[in-house]
Amino acid sequence: MFLLLIAGDAYGDGLRLLLPAGVRPVVGEMIPVTLRGEYTSRIALETLTFPGSEDYDWLQLARDQWRDEEIEGRTVRVFERHLAVFPRHAGTLAIGPVTHRLTVVDENNLRAPLDVTAPQVSLAVAPYPGAGTPLSARTLTMEDTLSAAPGALRDGETLVRRVTLKADGALPHRLPPRPVLREPWLISFAAPEQREMLPTPTGPVTTLVWEWHLRPKTGEPGVLPPVSIAWFDTVTREMRNAEIPALPFGYASFHDNRSGTGRLPSSEAGLGVIAAVLGILTGLALCIPGLAPRRRAHLLLTLRRLSPVDPTRRRLKRAARSGDLFALRRAAEAYLRRRRDLGLPVSGCETAALDAALYGRKAGDDAFDRKAGVRAIIGQSLLCLHPATDAKR
Repeated sequence: MFLLLIAGDAYGDGLRLLLPAGVRPVVGEMIPVTLRGEYTSRIALETLTFPGSEDYDWLQLARDQWRDEEIEGRTVRVFERHLAVFPRHAGTLAIGPVTHRLTVVDENNLRAPLDVTAPQVSLAVAPYPGAGTPLSARTLTMEDTLSAAPGALRDGETLVRRVTLKADGALPHRLPPRPVLREPWLISFAAPEQREMLPTPTGPVTTLVWEWHLRPKTGEPGVLPPVSIAWFDTVTREMRNAEIPALPFGYASFHDNRSGTGRLPSSEAGLGVIAAVLGILTGLALCIPGLAPRRRAHLLLTLRRLSPVDPTRRRLKRAARSGDLFALRRAAEAYLRRRRDLGLPVSGCETAALDAALYGRKAGDDAFDRKAGVRAIIGQSLLCLHPATDAKR
């Protein structure tokens, strides 16, 4: 289905703007636009410049096409230009007007200028449902390659980690910045990132490559935490997450040189656990102020994970009571982002029903059950069918 707006009469020279109908795009989503001209005049020269705007990014997807077609028994010269428009803001997006400047030849073989204009068109753009830089794509794939087994490195060996993201229907500047892989026990060097875009007839395909050279400072093993990348799936009309997985890290010699593989009896082990917990709780209050900043941050992160107090959950419930679905979506994203930051389970489909109500083809809050939506976000993430590492549906 397309929305057609025509300049000129049906049997003369006219220019159309063709836009997709039936979907309300979100900020950053690709909108395919086709300029189609139908001309009966003899054209000697032509020029057409698509107008830029502060409200959108755009690019041309292919070369201009010229061909003859039979329309209502007449041979018409047809012109087409295929473009992609990416809105930068929510609200009403205006595109055009667009003028095709022609030089035509009349019956006396004399040349004359002729301007054919397609009028301005407007469509509604919804807010991006997530936080941070809007990233909307038809598909987003992630590939994580390693030069060696990260948990069994040779002494002094450096691991090369290469992460490749490929987004179909997204511009390069919409993909996120390179995450920082930094731990107190790790020496890391990041190579310059690579961002490349390939225009195709269906839209741009952007490839982003990150590369790190990693080496542990000591032989003691550690774990690099996962990195979650949120993006809006323009096919299913819902938010998804692509996850760079966690990485166990260390030298193989550390495992080989460990001693004392025997186990204590269960009673002695239980007493040891109790003593250790008491010692940790007692020592925390004494040692936190004196820790180095990084170690103190790591310890506080662990305590936040164990804490039953979650301010984002209270804001989520408050937003549900307000009745504003966009406020509820922002509160849900803040709640889920906190869980991802703390390494807690997030499936990626908690907000599916809410996204369908906001951005689906039958968007509207009449049939959306806010209480059930909040329960799905808070209490049912582990029951969803799609795992949090799902990067492509």
